[in-house]
Amino acid sequence: MPSSTANLRNSLSRAGELSVEMTRWPSVTESDDEAAFSGRLMDLLGQTPYFAAHPDQLLALDSHGTPARQNVLALVRGKGRRCLVLAGHFDTVSIANYGSLASLACDPEPLTRALIDELSAKSRRPSEDKALADLMSGDFLAGRGLLDMKSGLAAGIAALERFAELEEPPGNLLFVTTPDEENRSRGMRALRDALPAVAEKFGLDIIGGINLDASGDDGDGEEGRAVYLGSVGKFSPFAFIAGRPTHAGYAYDGISAHLIGAEIMRAMETNSALCDEAHGELSPAPVCLEAKDVRHGYEVTTPAHVWMSFNWLTHRRTPEDIISEFRATVASAMRTALDAQTENAKAFFARQGGGEARRHEGQVLLHAELRALTFERGGQAALDRITALDRSLSNGQDPLSVTRQIVAATLAEAGLEGPLVIIGFSTLHYPRVHLDSAGEQGADFERSMMAAAEICANRYQTSIKAKQFFAGISDMSFFGHRPATEQTQLLAQNTPCAAFVDDAPDGLLSYPVVNIGPWGRDYHQKWERVHMPYTFDVLPDLIYEAALASLAAED
Repeated sequence: MPSSTANLRNSLSRAGELSVEMTRWPSVTESDDEAAFSGRLMDLLGQTPYFAAHPDQLLALDSHGTPARQNVLALVRGKGRRCLVLAGHFDTVSIANYGSLASLACDPEPLTRALIDELSAKSRRPSEDKALADLMSGDFLAGRGLLDMKSGLAAGIAALERFAELEEPPGNLLFVTTPDEENRSRGMRALRDALPAVAEKFGLDIIGGINLDASGDDGDGEEGRAVYLGSVGKFSPFAFIAGRPTHAGYAYDGISAHLIGAEIMRAMETNSALCDEAHGELSPAPVCLEAKDVRHGYEVTTPAHVWMSFNWLTHRRTPEDIISEFRATVASAMRTALDAQTENAKAFFARQGGGEARRHEGQVLLHAELRALTFERGGQAALDRITALDRSLSNGQDPLSVTRQIVAATLAEAGLEGPLVIIGFSTLHYPRVHLDSAGEQGADFERSMMAAAEICANRYQTSIKAKQFFAGISDMSFFGHRPATEQTQLLAQNTPCAAFVDDAPDGLLSYPVVNIGPWGRDYHQKWERVHMPYTFDVLPDLIYEAALASLAAED
């Protein structure tokens, strides 16, 4: 093993030390450790010279939802009112995929050594060969949450501490860290809602934000060393398909919900025609995250209902665009399925010598339309029963299961039969964001960010490029973003579970945001690892220079 890895603790920068220390604080989403993280970080920051002298500028604010978690806010004051916000999340995904190494998952140096030993002793796939080479090089360090995104937080804190050492900082720098990014972004949404009051309390004008989330790069790091000018939007359209059950021996007496689902899958899954394009970059194709029939136990009857939920990432499409295109796609797929069943029935009865093949008509309903029909049939009492079910399920850990149960209950209350498909949104919508929506303010902010990138690229003899869209779903969607009212209404009406609707209050702040964070490989996976030279040395310097450039810029 290279000595640079074996003696890592002796050579770590401040950002590296903080990265390792915070990674050793487990903080899996929804765990007690996640709840404890904010207190540990408050203690760490409170011991620094600046916050020991200014304890009133170190705050904890509750997140949304139950159980409550806390956001941490640390403000370094300088001259004037201009303020830049640095933000990142501290929750991580599960450690379960580490298997026998789970006890080491949050201890980077022992884990790195153990992974090298494990990989060296086994027959490896190409991705494992790359992981072994990376870890043995001494440039990469492993750990759950080290890449996503404790090292991003560490770089922000290192830049904050350096900013606090200035004799007269050219503005104000606010560092915030939030829980729950891996689930519903409850921390960031709570921070967004509270930020106007925080700004008023301290006399701040928020001029922009830097999200500190991590990106992946399977190459030499050129794509990972980047300033992201925007972030993808995420929609999760669902299709709840109602057929007509029949005994398996009499297939044409019913209508196959599975056949309809298969045609919807064919029309949606990895369909490149549905990819979005903006600023010369193409969004990923939609993929299905869940497809199943909705019944319990075995029987020789075709299923009445089939459920499907898709992940659809966008660069420019609005909620209205998505729901309209999805409705048209589903309607066409259902027509194809019903026509296919009719043609098969004709051929079957012709061979049998008797029987009649019927042509079936189907319909596609928005969830909002289903609720209206439920009210027509059962009145307010029916909607009240659905609301009670929604509340009882709202803290469930599986959003797709929660939504599926609510749609099934609503369909039962409406008393409708197939063939039909109910469509809507199954989980929280993450809005697309980009500096282009901030006009001249966004253009000025971009110039400041790229000026800082050029300084650091020259200083470290490397490259730091501008990229248009951060590909990962992140808190950036709610950071500095004020959603349009008409889009919020459409989403709320067609998202069955109220807990998955972003209920944004009036009076929110709006400001340009970019993402500048660490890079590495395989985040969320067993081989999650961060590139140390960039993340521990270049990144905190880049964030510091970006803060100076943006705060010193003219209004």
